[in-house]
Amino acid sequence: MGNTAKKLQTEETIKSVKSTDKNISNGKAFFVGLQHVLAMDLFIPPIILAGLLSLSVGDSALLIQMTFIACGIATLIQAGFAMKLPVMQGPSFVPLSALAAIGTTSGLGAMVGSLMPGALLIALIGKPLKLFSKAVVKFIPPLVAGTVIIVVGITLMPSAINGIYNAEGSFYQNILIATITMAVLITCMYVGEKMAKFRFVKVASVILSLGIGTFVASFYGLVDFSSVSEASWFALPSIFAFGTPVFELEAILIMLAIYLIIVIETTGTWFTVGEVTDQKLDEKRLNGGAFGEGLGCFVGSFFGGTPVTGYSTNAGIIAITGVKSRKPVIAGGIILLLLGMMPKLMNIIASIPAPVINGVFAIVTVIIMMNGFKVVKKAPFTERNMIVIGVPIMLALFAVLMPTEILYSLPTIVTYFVSSGIAVGAIGALILNFILPAKSDDITN
Repeated sequence: MGNTAKKLQTEETIKSVKSTDKNISNGKAFFVGLQHVLAMDLFIPPIILAGLLSLSVGDSALLIQMTFIACGIATLIQAGFAMKLPVMQGPSFVPLSALAAIGTTSGLGAMVGSLMPGALLIALIGKPLKLFSKAVVKFIPPLVAGTVIIVVGITLMPSAINGIYNAEGSFYQNILIATITMAVLITCMYVGEKMAKFRFVKVASVILSLGIGTFVASFYGLVDFSSVSEASWFALPSIFAFGTPVFELEAILIMLAIYLIIVIETTGTWFTVGEVTDQKLDEKRLNGGAFGEGLGCFVGSFFGGTPVTGYSTNAGIIAITGVKSRKPVIAGGIILLLLGMMPKLMNIIASIPAPVINGVFAIVTVIIMMNGFKVVKKAPFTERNMIVIGVPIMLALFAVLMPTEILYSLPTIVTYFVSSGIAVGAIGALILNFILPAKSDDITN
């Protein structure tokens, strides 16, 4: 009797979600989709990468433009026919250090070429081979997924802080501008969270903080929008905008490891979206998600976009709006494509001063880290689990804090790997969780 009731309840949930998909109007889908896009902050990773690669404002704008295009296509693939859940795809923070190391050492062609083989492999283990769902059960429990997210946040913090210290302008100006930017962002997030009638402030918190931070920076002569007037209003995307791909073995191997970490990161988002939408992540959905992730990253690499991942912030938008349909997410993918064809807008974003961008980036790293702790707290804090959590963080910091002269004296593939403290920490978490035997008190009840 209980099983029958449970089955009926599941069928009712699925029927309800399908019904929601059909009944939502196109106007509402566009409006909610726009909120999804505004909540994503997806221009921050390409701006950070552009800074690490020392790109010009024009090339930075092009990288942002191609990232929007790549994310739009990836979102349509994932929500449209791969995973078939309302999952928005955005650029991952995970590969930034490794891509910067490849780009500065071997050129942008090698950076683009390194993205393709790993993306195809992720797609293959998803749909045709159907191995991904089995790997999730065996190798990616919440303890590992949460530890990886913590490592991502902690290892990106030095980039944000150094970006403030080393920006154009005096030290005290940069600190003041970054502090004001961070204060505005934190205030908007807090007010939007605590006061229901100001919920929109939280959704627009990043845009507001960037705007006010840029306004403050303008008083110190740090804002230059001259490139905006020269940029066109509309332009079609370019294939291989940063040069023909160069396939370098060392770069490809390190990106294979990075893709593995990105998939671990995005799996946590999928489970969050599944809970919010009342849809179970069965084997078919997990394998479809891996296929969509890989295919989206592969197609995006043709435009020079960085690898994509499912964005957890969009699960929050689903919870806030109560709209569980895929239509707004598909509309969001279309909006991203349209925005990616507006070079003038991309140049405005690329012209935002470094202390402002890195001020926002610093808070983002804190949020990423704390989300990791939120996942990890589901596992008991036994000695074994504390080792699985703590040692990877230490290993990641060993990599991040390695002196430059030692880093670049290592073999090329080791340099690429160690340049990404995230890769070091994440693989450490996977290995430790696998080789340290788990007892009954180490496992989540």
